[in-house]
Amino acid sequence: MEIIADTTEFWLEGSAIAIGKFDGIHKGHTALLSHILKQKEKGQKAVVFTFYPSASVFFGGGSTAEITTRQEKRKLFEKLGIDILIEFPLNAQTAATPPEEFVKKYLAEQMNTAYLAAGADVTFGYKGQGNKELLIKLADNYGYQVQIIDKLYYGDREISSTFVREEVEKGDMPMAERLLGRYYSFEGRVEEGSRLGRKLGMPTLNLYPEKEKLLPPKGVYYSRVLLDGETYAGITNIGQKPTVNDTDAVDVETYLYDFNRNVYGKEIVTELLQFKRPERRFDGVEELKAQMERDIAEGRMFHKI
Repeated sequence: MEIIADTTEFWLEGSAIAIGKFDGIHKGHTALLSHILKQKEKGQKAVVFTFYPSASVFFGGGSTAEITTRQEKRKLFEKLGIDILIEFPLNAQTAATPPEEFVKKYLAEQMNTAYLAAGADVTFGYKGQGNKELLIKLADNYGYQVQIIDKLYYGDREISSTFVREEVEKGDMPMAERLLGRYYSFEGRVEEGSRLGRKLGMPTLNLYPEKEKLLPPKGVYYSRVLLDGETYAGITNIGQKPTVNDTDAVDVETYLYDFNRNVYGKEIVTELLQFKRPERRFDGVEELKAQMERDIAEGRMFHKI
């Protein structure tokens, strides 16, 4: 996948474009993206046009915690089959672009858009004044086909990044999975921790999430880890390990069942399946070890291994 970032100077030929914020890449987003992916059958490249930083970060007023970080989004788009990702720079100058000029300059002249897909709540240009009505109005002028995609619903509620964020913050991982279409996860390289788990006979893999990443409640989760194309059952602690640490740093620490490999430096994905219990401070290492042993035993029953 080609990535175009940190520039407004780019030129494409007759592509299928999806424009939007894509915060979290939930089921509503993947439904929208399916429309441009179908256009690949006609020889068009599938292009995602999004904004970086997001409007909520640039203008303020919204949550800055990210359901998917910039790097996670890039990997998800590539996995979905997107050919080109444009991370359009949002700054004082670009944010002041009149909506009609935005369509003319970027969608028509620079990208030669043949097919355009957008959500019903799409906004762009100065003060977000550009909307679906303007995209439809200008379609004939600039020779592109436009498809406005209706919202998806779970029950009677619209699937949105706000909905996903609420469920993650509550620790409801099964509901988050229903909305995202995948498990909520953390990606990164395995780093060295305190090695306490190894000393206790329960070695763990440690990730340190990016500061922008949305964190669920601190505690223990049933989980699984993707490593080198394989999937391993695990149990994960997210938090600061208050029994043995005085630091404020949060890590994602996972014990894998029947696993005894040195994977420091390896890229892994830790997926959270279900919340088990909140993080707590124990009276000492022995009490902590006993609880870890109980957690691991109950995890075996959860995973049926």
